[in-house]
Amino acid sequence: MIPQQLLFYCRPGFEPDLAGEIATKAAALGWQGYPRPQVGHVGFVLTDERPANALHRALPLASLVFARQSLVALEPLELSREDRLSPIVEQVLESGWSFESLWQETPDTNDAKALAGLIKALQRPLESMLKKRGALRRKAGGRRLHLWWTEGDRVQLGMSFPGNRSEQPGGIRRLRFPHDAPSRSTLKLEEAWHEFVPRDQWDSRLAEGMQAADLGAAPGGWTWQLVRRGMQVYAIDNGPMDGGLMATDLVEHLREDGFVWAPPMRLDWLVCDIVDKPARVIDMVERWLVKRWCREAVFNLKLPMKQRWEAVADGLARLDRSLTAAGVEAEIACRHLYHDREEVTVHVRLFN
Repeated sequence: MIPQQLLFYCRPGFEPDLAGEIATKAAALGWQGYPRPQVGHVGFVLTDERPANALHRALPLASLVFARQSLVALEPLELSREDRLSPIVEQVLESGWSFESLWQETPDTNDAKALAGLIKALQRPLESMLKKRGALRRKAGGRRLHLWWTEGDRVQLGMSFPGNRSEQPGGIRRLRFPHDAPSRSTLKLEEAWHEFVPRDQWDSRLAEGMQAADLGAAPGGWTWQLVRRGMQVYAIDNGPMDGGLMATDLVEHLREDGFVWAPPMRLDWLVCDIVDKPARVIDMVERWLVKRWCREAVFNLKLPMKQRWEAVADGLARLDRSLTAAGVEAEIACRHLYHDREEVTVHVRLFN
């Protein structure tokens, strides 16, 4: 059995955006196929003869904006409630693949979460059957088998590979809200660091004594993360800042317009969660990066309700062209994070 599909998870409501992104990027790579969007996920069905594994490698999860997880997938199964397990095991055996672990997941909806009891009941019997048939074993190249349940009698099997998948169930990184943070927006910056900065580099790239600017800082959700790492912060906002943050003596609050303020020196970090049009935010960040006012930046782009993928693609392409024209070597990444809503998070790291 040669897989002819890919399966991508996403936040419900963003299926058209993910479908447009996958279709655009697959076509640019010379692949023929069509997206099949459904609640909380998008399948991409290939119409040429090449196996889906090759396209999966050519589209790394880290390069996708709206995907939470990326799998090589098999055809969905319609199951009998009298015997759900046998068809699943048979399809795994027909695939010819073996796996080291088994994850069962659902779309991020209340209806799908109601399947939790069924999934829990099936886990041990399914693992036992797969082990007896040799499909679940200790050494299998790190491959993981995913069961994507959309209904109690409908499941799609997918496989993931180390280095090109999310290691979080459902592709969702759940973080605990710090009780002393000024706002829940603090989780967006924390998740961005997990996403864009390898954990073994935090001590060097998110180090105590570094200097940062937070544009649109009030009341201080993102500034709180910077201060927590021991950074000195310029908090730029006409609104009031949290008193606890100001008492740390690590924050200088400047009641100025974040779109026009310029730092007195080169900073280590720029962060920005200003609510404004994506194009205006990109123009502002572009000025910072072209002038090399910071070494790294994390900023959010608030998306229009329509053509969100097009807005993101156009904005990132424009930023890349501007940096290239200015001779600025940079790495640009963009992801729709779990703690984002109608927005995406962009990370830029300069190398010169």
